[in-house]
Amino acid sequence: MAEQFPDRQWGSRTNILSRAANRFAATKPGSWFIRTITPLDRALLERTDAKFTVLGPIGAPVILLTSIGRKSGRPRTQPLLYVHDGDTLYIIGSNFGQEHHPAWTANLLANPSATVAIAGERIPVTATPIPATDKDAIFTRFVDITGAYAAYRDRTTRDLRIFALTRT
Repeated sequence: MAEQFPDRQWGSRTNILSRAANRFAATKPGSWFIRTITPLDRALLERTDAKFTVLGPIGAPVILLTSIGRKSGRPRTQPLLYVHDGDTLYIIGSNFGQEHHPAWTANLLANPSATVAIAGERIPVTATPIPATDKDAIFTRFVDITGAYAAYRDRTTRDLRIFALTRT
């Protein structure tokens, strides 16, 4: 069996702040706000190896994914929510329901080697796209983290890319 990923959430998903944040994130203004603060959040997450987030203790499981740009060949880092499944982490390219896929998903399709920062550790990983037959069950787990994912899926006609991350 592969080594388990650390599992750390800052705060609780059931507190009043978390519930309000999840409802706000599902709205278009909420999605805009989160996209706008992403650079600040990325900086804090990088400084703390993904221990802390600008969003505060809302219980959202956050990692920093660093992939290699398919065009630039340079490292590209993106904060993402994830689903923890022991020795596998799942990530989803919702892009807040925008009509285009986030760049990091194309980067992983071109080069599946990446690094995640989680709970103060940096871990090399390999990304594997999830087949369509398995997506619904994993997507439901993202909705359990925040109902905003259901809103994101409803805003777009594209198929949301989901990846499994395993230790390299």
